[in-house]
Amino acid sequence: MGTIILFGLVIVFFWVIACLNVMREYERAVIFRLGRLQKPDKGPGLIFIWWGIDKLVRVSLRVVAWDMPPQDIITRDNVSLKVNAVVYFRVISAQQAFVELENYRYAVEQLAQTTLRSVLGEVELDDLLSQREKLNSRLQSILDEHTEPWGIKVTKVEVRQVDLPQEMQRAIAAQAEAERERRAKIIHADAEYQASAKLAEAAAVIAKEPTAITLRYLQTLVEIGTEKNTTVVFPVPVELLSALLGKFGPTAKLGEGQK
Repeated sequence: MGTIILFGLVIVFFWVIACLNVMREYERAVIFRLGRLQKPDKGPGLIFIWWGIDKLVRVSLRVVAWDMPPQDIITRDNVSLKVNAVVYFRVISAQQAFVELENYRYAVEQLAQTTLRSVLGEVELDDLLSQREKLNSRLQSILDEHTEPWGIKVTKVEVRQVDLPQEMQRAIAAQAEAERERRAKIIHADAEYQASAKLAEAAAVIAKEPTAITLRYLQTLVEIGTEKNTTVVFPVPVELLSALLGKFGPTAKLGEGQK
C-alpha cells in the first residue's frame, strides 16, 4: 500500500512539474484547452497549465530583422534592376499571429516581397535613387496596414541596395559628368560677370580720381621689384603717349588718304 502511495506521489510531483512553465520577458504563451483558445495571452513569469489537457505554444515578441533576397524589379521607365531590402517587424498579439496565420513569419516575408515589387514598379529610376526615404515610408505604411489584423507590427523597411546594369551605370556616370561640366561653366561665367562688374566699378573710381591710376602703377612697380627676376621696367607716362598719338595720328591718317 505504501509503495502505491509513494508511486502516486512521484507521478503527481512530475505532473505538477510539467504543469509549471516559465515565460521570459519577451515571450507570451498561447494556450489551447481541449482545442479551444484560452484568452488572454499568458506571461511573462511562472504560469500554470493543466498538462495533458492544455497545449502551450511560445511566441516571441522581439523584433525580427529579415534580410529580403534581391528582387527583380522593372521600374516605370522600363529599367530592369535588382533591389534588396531589410524588413523589421514584431508580434503585438501572440494569439492573433498564431491563430490567424499558419506561419506568420512566412506570410510577412511573402507580403513584403510582393509589396516591394509592386511599389517600386510604379516609380522611375531617378525617384528610386533620390527619394529613398519616401519610398521606405510608403513600404512600411502599406505593410503595416496589411499586417495589423494579424497582430504584427512592421516597424521599419529599408531599401538597402540597388544593383544597376553596367550600361545604366555608364549612362548615369556620363550624365553626372555632364552635369558637373554644366555647373563648372555656369560658375566660371558667373565669376567673369562679377569680375567685370568690379572692374567697371574700379574704372568709375579711377575716372573720378586720376591719381588712383598713378598709385596703382607705383604699387605694381613695388610688387615687381620685390621678386628676384631679370625684368627691366621703363616707366613711360601715359600723357606722353597720348600727346604723341595726338600729334602724329591725324598726319598719318592724312598721308594714307593721299596715297
